[in-house]
Amino acid sequence: MIRNIVSHAITILSGLVWLVNGIYAKILNKVHRHEEIVRRILGKAYERPLILTIGILEVLMAIWIFSGIKSKLNVVCQITIVLTMNLLEFIFAKDLLLWGKWNALYALLFAVVLYINECHLKPKN
Repeated sequence: MIRNIVSHAITILSGLVWLVNGIYAKILNKVHRHEEIVRRILGKAYERPLILTIGILEVLMAIWIFSGIKSKLNVVCQITIVLTMNLLEFIFAKDLLLWGKWNALYALLFAVVLYINECHLKPKN
């Protein structure tokens, strides 16, 4: 029973991470650091349209997480996106990251929690 509660809480929290980052940080443009990162990697011409697209995709990721549909594929996608994004940011814009080089550790921990939740905590159907 406690495993189910913990698993459900992790699923909700991970969905909220994507939802808040998508809406607040990107769609509403309340965290300008994201545009600076995109500008540094791809150039100024792409920053706002790309940030808006990423925000919408993050909201869709949250909806997918909350739906529970194909959750293993979802977790693989989340882990791949988070680790790839953090690697690119670490290489091109380390100075713009919220926690600097520590961002990579937090991304890895997030990925590990997602994996453990999906493969070890979540009840088998």
